[in-house]
Amino acid sequence: MKITLIGAGRVATHLAKALKKQHQIVQIFSRDLQRAQALASQVNARAIHDMSQLESQTDLVIIAVSDQAISPVIQAISPYLPDHLIVHTSGSTSLSALQDSHRRAGVFYPLQTFSFEREVDWAATPLFVEAAEQQDLAVLTQLANSLSQRVYQYSSQQRQTLHLAAVFACNFSNYCYDMAKQIVDAEQVDFSLLYPLITETANKATQNEPKQMQTGPAMRGDKNILNMHSQLLAVAQRPDLKNIYTLMSDGIYHRHLNQS
Repeated sequence: MKITLIGAGRVATHLAKALKKQHQIVQIFSRDLQRAQALASQVNARAIHDMSQLESQTDLVIIAVSDQAISPVIQAISPYLPDHLIVHTSGSTSLSALQDSHRRAGVFYPLQTFSFEREVDWAATPLFVEAAEQQDLAVLTQLANSLSQRVYQYSSQQRQTLHLAAVFACNFSNYCYDMAKQIVDAEQVDFSLLYPLITETANKATQNEPKQMQTGPAMRGDKNILNMHSQLLAVAQRPDLKNIYTLMSDGIYHRHLNQS
């Protein structure tokens, strides 16, 4: 399949490199031509920074940009490629964001966290596809199967719910790690001492019901420990962390209040 990618950020970079193994990357578009050139050179594609340079000899256009940029991007692309299949990679943006401006619209959403520093295990990454037309859904499903062993046809509402859950599971949990590091850094304690705990917690949550794996003073209703921790954060002059600690502790306590 011949594929054009709109964007040269983390998602576009990982997708382009993965798709290149079985497909042809025709063009990489970015408003920053140097970024487009940097990625294009890695996947034997042509770098462009103007929509008028889009080639019609492509089978699929993948928009991998920020959510707020999706609507203006599809409006800019559609006049040049009115009959091409165009998809976005967002978990939180509905199909209608494209469909309102373009007939052959779709979604190609990888449920994964992307960083330039780390490779992605595409075979294990869930991929979610959606399309306005049935024949395009078949095309996207086939493309997804060339990357992943876990391919799903989900509606926009299902995908948005999943994306919300992913924010809790990924973004919020990572911020908890960041807060933990801030706390130990203040006392010159080695953050790596928490690595085994972090790993075991993640393993338990993926192998068991998370609620059943909950531990800690909030679940037990241990007010002495809860008050001591709150006092430590007050002394450290971290009202921001103290507020989050109280909010999360209250949530855990009430979640397990009636647990036998």
